[in-house]
Amino acid sequence: MIRVALVDDQGLFRAGIRMLVDSQPDLEVVAEASDGREGVAAVRQSRPDVVLMDIRMPVMDGLAATAELLADAPEPGLPSPRIVMLTTFDLDEAAARAIRQGASGFLLKDADPEFLLAAIRTVHAGSAVIAASATRELFERFTDAVPRPVPPAYEELTEREREIFALAARGLSNGEIAAREFLSEATVKTHISRILTKLGLRDRVQLVVFAFEHGLA
Repeated sequence: MIRVALVDDQGLFRAGIRMLVDSQPDLEVVAEASDGREGVAAVRQSRPDVVLMDIRMPVMDGLAATAELLADAPEPGLPSPRIVMLTTFDLDEAAARAIRQGASGFLLKDADPEFLLAAIRTVHAGSAVIAASATRELFERFTDAVPRPVPPAYEELTEREREIFALAARGLSNGEIAAREFLSEATVKTHISRILTKLGLRDRVQLVVFAFEHGLA
């Protein structure tokens, strides 16, 4: 069962998302909050797997709440929750900032129900980037013009790992990379796992961020 927390100041929106999520046999809403401060407390208490976090809220906005939650040290045996930002704008600088902080992606608040449900499962699995094309466009718009120096850790990647890294940074899924490189999906998954470990990244969203910030995209 994937445990979900909803943090949004619109009660009607939360009610709709709760009904949608709770209708699924593998998903359940375990906490709700109407502002960022309440959200931080609710997430700390309920320990959800995935948090849907609105960006613009009273008392404490989603950016500040996300930064506070991601700064928490994970409890032994419990991974940190994956946070997905909710926004009404498809090109939102605040969403870009949140992803840089460590959020696992963003969703438009008017996304199709099926896409939202798939996104929750995808983020929980850590296997893909939400709306890869949108994430790339977001960072093309809001990434600094001058890339940062490439860290030594990148130089430790093998030639094959750099090839896989480049394809993942473009938003290709494991299946698409496997077909392109004539590999099995299991092999691609292993490569991605090693790349994330070597670069100290949590998931593929962070891989995209890393690539853009260091001029590798």
